[in-house]
Amino acid sequence: MELNNDYDVAIIGGGPAGLSAAIYAARGGLKTVLFEKALIGGQIVVTAEVENYPGFEKNVTGFDIIEKMQQQAEKFETDIKLEEVKAIGLEGLCKIIETTKSTYKVQSVIIATGAHPRKLAVPGEEKFTGRGVSYCATCDGALYRDKIVAVVGGGDSAIEEAIFLTKFAKKVYIIHRRDELRAVKIVQDRAFKNEKLEFVLNSVVQAIEGKDFVEKVVIFNKETNDVRELEVNGVFIYVGIIPSSNLVESRVEFDSQGFIITDDSMHTELPGVYAAGDVTKKVLRQVITACSDGATAAFSAEKWIEENKELFCIE
Repeated sequence: MELNNDYDVAIIGGGPAGLSAAIYAARGGLKTVLFEKALIGGQIVVTAEVENYPGFEKNVTGFDIIEKMQQQAEKFETDIKLEEVKAIGLEGLCKIIETTKSTYKVQSVIIATGAHPRKLAVPGEEKFTGRGVSYCATCDGALYRDKIVAVVGGGDSAIEEAIFLTKFAKKVYIIHRRDELRAVKIVQDRAFKNEKLEFVLNSVVQAIEGKDFVEKVVIFNKETNDVRELEVNGVFIYVGIIPSSNLVESRVEFDSQGFIITDDSMHTELPGVYAAGDVTKKVLRQVITACSDGATAAFSAEKWIEENKELFCIE
């Protein structure tokens, strides 16, 4: 493959973190390339309405936000390549990026590959994603004011988000496959005291159904073998989240779930290698926090490149 030696920084991932990093890096004078293997935008492009992103009085779609971010990144001459990164060499001051089409030599790398929710893999889940199926109550909860929703899962995230949803929904079902919740006791206690919550235990979702939007879930009770339907307007799924961190597996520090650990500047333990957005260990996974991570990573990469400019890529 042809070897390209034209870029200061390579950003892997075209979601909000990656695009924000591209905007800040390119605007800061770095020759910037962004790689995305599929569709620019990541998970946000399937979000029908976003109403908590600052600066937008009226609800906008995730696609609209990403389109503006991409245009801004391109305005500052970010080179966006729809190429899947197959391997990366991160040791030393020269970084090698190998994609499906070419090989690139760069000075710094920002990993912004994101994470994806663990799916239920039941009929209707994919069809209604963004139209009643959600993986983020903080993002979409306010859209279900005075409606009925279901939360699938029994861990801390599921129960905490179910409690959050009661601020908007008139009723929230918690569907969990075990006979008791897995959330910590203090969170369970709060949930059991909340009159808007109804617990459907020993049960699994078999299907999500509706016409244009979610209208009901079909659930199977593992104890009684009964099948029944619950009429709901939305389904929030919390059965785990999987970081897309395999590209740097065993080369940077991960937490127990596989999320990349960085310092406050988004620097990993490898010189010149940064991570941003949902692939990192963090408290809140939202578009605004991903953008913040991306900006910080780009700013930090720019400073690092300046400090090491005389040592780079010596043939």
